[in-house]
Amino acid sequence: MIFNFMSISSLQHFHMPAEWELHEATWISWPHNITDWPGKMSAIHLVYGEIVRKLSVGEIVRILVKEKSHEVKAKRVLERVGIELSQVEFFRIPTNRGWTRDFGPIFVTYSKTRTDIRIARFQFNAWARYPDWQKDNRVPERLASILKLPISTVESSSRGVVLEGGSIDVNGAGTLLTTEECLLDEEIQVRNPGFSKRNYEDVFRDELGISNVLWLGKGIAGDDTHGHVDDLCRFVNRNTVVLCEETNVQDENYHVLNENRERLESMKTEGGTSIQVVDLPMPAPLFFEGRRLPASYANFYISNAAVLVPTFNDPNDRIALGILSELFPDRSVVGIHAVDLVWGFGTIHCLTQQQPALPTRS
Repeated sequence: MIFNFMSISSLQHFHMPAEWELHEATWISWPHNITDWPGKMSAIHLVYGEIVRKLSVGEIVRILVKEKSHEVKAKRVLERVGIELSQVEFFRIPTNRGWTRDFGPIFVTYSKTRTDIRIARFQFNAWARYPDWQKDNRVPERLASILKLPISTVESSSRGVVLEGGSIDVNGAGTLLTTEECLLDEEIQVRNPGFSKRNYEDVFRDELGISNVLWLGKGIAGDDTHGHVDDLCRFVNRNTVVLCEETNVQDENYHVLNENRERLESMKTEGGTSIQVVDLPMPAPLFFEGRRLPASYANFYISNAAVLVPTFNDPNDRIALGILSELFPDRSVVGIHAVDLVWGFGTIHCLTQQQPALPTRS
């Protein structure tokens, strides 16, 4: 397969920062697609308000809204929950859905001093599952224009490379986590037909500065993205991950999670250090209309001031919050009620996308 990557020169020292590195802002898209949360939109708006309230303590929150009336409604909700709107910026850009992690811009620094930033422009096709994605797919270009940032389009044989932000997680030093189920599937939800591990690894190296890719197997049950890693396993520092653990041998996640743990036991970081694995419990299964939902504490988001963790009215909520509090002693670890949110088949990490802060030029 011939690759034609239209990008800034690879000599520019690309670097995809870890989520815990300093942010300039967090991006979200204000919810409006009622098919994601049937009968729940009022409750979802309040959950979003709580998320914005916690994020705005430590950084700007940049919110995509589809039109002026949508912005007015969002402001009304935010004011009701006591948010200082000076910490919030609105951008009138129409979207199909609200899953900003997957269609939003992936920001990458470049130059030796990492004092420049660009957008790595991957394509979005609604997880190769839904027919309406065209508005979401245009968001990176529109934001690059507004923010006056360079954007590089990743192409293979004149075709854009599809990649969602929730399918990868990085340690900020050159190592990336992903799953075979999501990226290599050739039957169910096919992102890039014919792509191999080597093809993806070349893309990650050339576009994100990744030298080491850790391939896990399958994702958790109920995940309609077909294996996103951000519901499964996450870096919490350069050498440590949290991995979901299921102790019920009858649960369909039990063998999947054990198999991923076995893989991690032999994996190393870019520097040759063994990966330290911390177990993160799973909540009891949740269902909507007979279908399992992807409830997972691993879908947390690391902001400047806090770690926002989805909770599910489950006894393991407290345990998960305690584990993450020990791993992030410099941040408040906050539970966000996500029983309604997960009806849309995603929670907090799926909704957010970080924009890294840049160091001051010397």
